[in-house]
Amino acid sequence: MPQVDFSDTQIAFADKSDAALKRSNLLFSLMNYPILVKIGTRLATLALQLRLPVEGLVKATIYRQFCGGENIEEARSVIDKLGESNIKTILDYGVEGKESEADFDRTAAYLSQTLEYAKEDEDIHIISTKLSGLFRFGLLEKVSSGAALTNVEKEEYERGKARVGRICKAAFESGIGVHVDAEHSWIQGAIDEVAWEMSRQYNKGVPTVINAVQLYRKGRLQFLKDSLQHARDNGYLCAVKLVRGAYMEKERSRAHAMGYPSPIHESLEETHRAYNEGLQFCIEHIGEVYVCNATHNEESCRLQTELMESKGLSPGHPMVATAQLYGMSDNLSYNMAKAGFNVEKYLPYGPVREVLPYLIRRTQENTSVEGQMSRELNLIRKELRRRRG
Repeated sequence: MPQVDFSDTQIAFADKSDAALKRSNLLFSLMNYPILVKIGTRLATLALQLRLPVEGLVKATIYRQFCGGENIEEARSVIDKLGESNIKTILDYGVEGKESEADFDRTAAYLSQTLEYAKEDEDIHIISTKLSGLFRFGLLEKVSSGAALTNVEKEEYERGKARVGRICKAAFESGIGVHVDAEHSWIQGAIDEVAWEMSRQYNKGVPTVINAVQLYRKGRLQFLKDSLQHARDNGYLCAVKLVRGAYMEKERSRAHAMGYPSPIHESLEETHRAYNEGLQFCIEHIGEVYVCNATHNEESCRLQTELMESKGLSPGHPMVATAQLYGMSDNLSYNMAKAGFNVEKYLPYGPVREVLPYLIRRTQENTSVEGQMSRELNLIRKELRRRRG
């Protein structure tokens, strides 16, 4: 098993020009100040709501760092560049939070178009979607709560499942995976129900439907174990993407406002423990489980390499992958890819205005994770110093 040096910035930033590194240095320097992030996201949201012409500024800065382009063709050069470094692309049409049937049908059509594109490109082997882009949020909330649906709501729910079913069927026939992203805890029950139903139909020995498990939530380690049992009982491959989570502040504030216990672990250490136990559980059951270790945490990536070595798995074992967001943690992605591990970058695309909620969440999440921006900055600056000699 090759040793991976996550501090090797020459490998991490081999694809980046001096100018690109300097742009990232400036952006992450600004993002290192939470007050600037708070002000900037509010101003950007307001400007777009007022139809002010700020798309160009957003696209040249934060959008350029974290997104591939406004359409798949624009993202083409990024996908090719990643592929040259043996990194696959998880392509995500980054539009979410819609409410009309027309919007849901439009999103489904875009996902189908993405699948058509992916099956012709060996560098794209997974697409990603949020089910809140295919179902009405309030409906997912009601299903998750266990409340009885009206006949009209039952028909609406079936239409949503039919949309997801068409996408998963096309993905299965094309040999492409579908990441079902985790969302807010109060709609996650419905998402898990749909993901399990689709997995039962299409995970026949291959990881077509890959359900995300947020391990910053209490009880999700048990859900991971329940997912394997459900797969065993129903005769399909359990395919999961492990993540820590992206909605911590909103989850805690909602729990406080509504008077129920926070679903989030009380400490970062508890989250790390649950995550790493989940990763260990998956690798112990490789063959029955496909796992994507979707993390920016160096220790979890190192743990993956150690667990695979102890189990005698090759770095490129088809049932284990790691994934990071485009624009972040290149020291993990590029160094693991260089060592032969299966590495993926999550690459959103879509119109600037439509992708803004994703970008705002990205900046808020990263500034709330202790030291994340500082780590990115230190690595970028280390490489800039190395290049100056």
